[in-house]
Amino acid sequence: MKMNKHYNELKASYLFVDIAHKVAAYQEAHPEKEIIRLGIGDVTQPLAKCVVKAMHDAADEMGTKEGFHGYGPEQGYPFLKQAIQGYYAGRGTQLAEDEIFISDGAKSDLANVLGLFDVDNTVLVPDPVYPTYVDDNVTDGRKIIYSRTSQENGFLGMPDENVKADIIYICSPNNPTGAAYTRDQLKAWVDYARKNDAIILYDAAYECFISDKNLARSIFEIEGARECAIEICSFSKIAGFTGTRCGYTVVPKELEREGMNINKLWLRRQTTKFNGVPYVVQRAAAAVFTESGMAEIQQNLDYYRKNAKVIADALDECGVWYCGGKNSPYIWLRCPGNMKSWEFFDWLLENCGVVGTPGVGFGECGEGYFRLTAFGDAEKTKMAAERIKTAIKAL
Repeated sequence: MKMNKHYNELKASYLFVDIAHKVAAYQEAHPEKEIIRLGIGDVTQPLAKCVVKAMHDAADEMGTKEGFHGYGPEQGYPFLKQAIQGYYAGRGTQLAEDEIFISDGAKSDLANVLGLFDVDNTVLVPDPVYPTYVDDNVTDGRKIIYSRTSQENGFLGMPDENVKADIIYICSPNNPTGAAYTRDQLKAWVDYARKNDAIILYDAAYECFISDKNLARSIFEIEGARECAIEICSFSKIAGFTGTRCGYTVVPKELEREGMNINKLWLRRQTTKFNGVPYVVQRAAAAVFTESGMAEIQQNLDYYRKNAKVIADALDECGVWYCGGKNSPYIWLRCPGNMKSWEFFDWLLENCGVVGTPGVGFGECGEGYFRLTAFGDAEKTKMAAERIKTAIKAL
């Protein structure tokens, strides 16, 4: 048997394993200390009541002869696709129902969509970057080049005409930096992709946190994007579905390469390799877009926004540079005292009992930076912010 040797090249995937080991060792040595976790991007607020009711009602349906659902359409039930259509239309973006494909989460589709593209394609990813983008391509054996970002450009890389890429990853608002592209900046990427016959894989998992009207919530708000982009989104952050699993991918009908229609290819792939998302989950997801659902969802999003402001205000008091936190649940900060990322991780754990994520774990350009998340409990977030503020001021 021959194994895929590319898996041995993975590095970033060990980031959270290393964090877990360090925290476990610290807790064992200091059992009396309370640890506040502001590291991973998992939500903490419960599902909205209308979502839970829809799930219950769908489960009851499944227990009747008339309401039982077996295999559903692999690309998703029309009721959910139409709800997503309405969500986009409310922001002025028109999608056809058969351009929307329901999935079990954005992370799955970010990997699965690569099956449409040959391994000879060159992939452009930002640095720092969500590790999945890199690892998905490393395991396939594609060549990866990095768009280096920095504090100077607000951690928002822009196209370089001297660089040729076939597949381009854009996440806005970004994980891990929280930075978000303006429409003009996204237009530059769309123009670059069209000029180079490239395809943008646009990760919109955090679009629901955008409140600034100058920022796009979908790549399809940009002229020309329908000819060069695929948008991948998730219910994990907008509705707390991290454990429920549901997402969707938008593939425009205009998107074609080498005489092949990508929308039709993706439909063929999904109907071949995917059996669809459970009916009960899709009914719950559709409830998110009802009037009561959106009202409840906004309460949860506001809860996390307030957490982000608490952390940002503490950093402002300390004079620490950061980005994100305003249109994103992530705060990306410059490590104080010129500390390295892992050095600050240890310092923060030892002096504050707070866990975050070392920036270098997201790429070389993340060295010296650190990610905190607003997805925690409000009271614990306030406590963590006070601890951080006090400790940094004492440096």
